[in-house]
Amino acid sequence: MNFGKGENMLKQYINERLSTLEGHAGVYYKNLKTGETVLTEGQDQFLAASIIKIWIMAEAFRQMEEGTIKKDQKIILRDSDKVPNNKMPDYFAEKTRGILSEDMFPESGVLNYLHAESEWTVEDLCRLMIIISDNTATNILIRLLGMTNINELIQSLNMSKTRLNRSLFDTSKKIENTISLEETGLFLEKLYREELISSKASQEMSAILQNQQNNSKIPFFLPQIPIAHKTGEDNGIANDVGIIYSDIPFILCFAANDSYTPAANQACQDIAKAAYQYSMGLV
Repeated sequence: MNFGKGENMLKQYINERLSTLEGHAGVYYKNLKTGETVLTEGQDQFLAASIIKIWIMAEAFRQMEEGTIKKDQKIILRDSDKVPNNKMPDYFAEKTRGILSEDMFPESGVLNYLHAESEWTVEDLCRLMIIISDNTATNILIRLLGMTNINELIQSLNMSKTRLNRSLFDTSKKIENTISLEETGLFLEKLYREELISSKASQEMSAILQNQQNNSKIPFFLPQIPIAHKTGEDNGIANDVGIIYSDIPFILCFAANDSYTPAANQACQDIAKAAYQYSMGLV
């Protein structure tokens, strides 16, 4: 991995690596010890895919703290909540070289395969939504929490480019959910500093994110250290955002839209490795 010299060597590497990708790509990096920040297209608006789920989780924890809902409150799974199942075709698995794409085909998760009228706690639904990116669990939570409430939470954090516009795979609205990498990074910094909802809620949300099962992007080349992150992919979209709890902790947010997903995934892997080495003074 070839770095340039001087203070801007990480930014230089990120820009060079992103320049190899098709479409629109960006990175937000922040060293949580020194405050050093690298922003490449970080203020742009990107399609969120499953990254939007971290704000849904935050609103769930806010309502649990307020007592509007309870962690152990049981919600009934309805057939109408289920996102239609579409199996990943063999040619796609070959094309992506085995890289998991949890949103590319909307059978993401397990609830679609289970009986309607089964009951799930709010806490279970949050875990399913984040850990295995279950889209049906996500839509149940949107129905329970209210889309307006989720967007009001986002606005209360002074975030104008991040918005939940529709449920997962609701194509009837012909509008997408959006994020900016800078806003996502600020969200994650609040989580790291235990200022998101409350200290207890921040700790619990971080623990859920650390159990993320899709580790094909940011964690791919990193050592076995805690990483609280959420991935998001769809056709031409490859996103991953997270907190890397290394000895010198840092935030990394990566997004690529209108891109060739396998190439974008590999760029994210490389940038995460470079960010880790740079943060730890290994270059």
